[in-house]
Amino acid sequence: MLCVGLDPIPAAFPTPLQPDASSIYDFCCAIVDATAASAAAFKPQFAHFAAEGREDDLARIIKHIRTTHPDKLIILDAKRGDIGSTADFYVREAFERYDADMVTINPYMGPESVRPFLNDPTRGAVVLCRTSNADSDWLQQFPADDPVFLRVADAAVAWNHNNNIMLVAGATYPAELGDIRRRVGDMPLLVPGVGAQGGDLQQVLEAGLNSASQGLLINASRSILYASSGEDFEQAAALAAEVLTHQIRRYRSKLLHNGQ
Repeated sequence: MLCVGLDPIPAAFPTPLQPDASSIYDFCCAIVDATAASAAAFKPQFAHFAAEGREDDLARIIKHIRTTHPDKLIILDAKRGDIGSTADFYVREAFERYDADMVTINPYMGPESVRPFLNDPTRGAVVLCRTSNADSDWLQQFPADDPVFLRVADAAVAWNHNNNIMLVAGATYPAELGDIRRRVGDMPLLVPGVGAQGGDLQQVLEAGLNSASQGLLINASRSILYASSGEDFEQAAALAAEVLTHQIRRYRSKLLHNGQ
């Protein structure tokens, strides 16, 4: 259930690598190879590449994942959300240029900003629903009697004709995560906020597992990528991913044993 977020920050790169954008490809590929045994998915964050002018490195990293670890899901974290021909170009960007399996989508402009990403049943959209950041209450919890995040969850069920939607449900709001699970049935959820943001893993599993005791992708980025700043950064990343995966399995087994 582990998704490793690829959020390269050159200034934070470990000492064996140059602390600049020239090392992005080597760093990300090293992290991918080190954590692939524990990860079900990888989620490169688009802005971390684009801000450094390294979009071609992003495409190369995704190609590396496809070639070396072909069983892994690839989510392009780009948070697109537009309409008409612009949405169509974003579809081409995500699925043709970068060859991602899924792309994160902001549904603020309504169904027509999401549907273009759902036409191909072999690709899909990860729709922002209840995000993990503290300021998300401002819109997502409003109004109290019909909050936006639950309206998004209900809409996603209606849009999901090809079974290729995933919803973002932050680990920092486990009660709302549980509300989403009850609305969407077995639809998969991408869960950021475990690790550096302080989300509680056990609460996430208790609230978010579906009827098959699956249905979650639990994302971790900084806690894995920067587990060490030294020459052992690959081993440290592998260990951090392995430990988190073990914790997920342990809590899940406990819930299964207790009949939850």
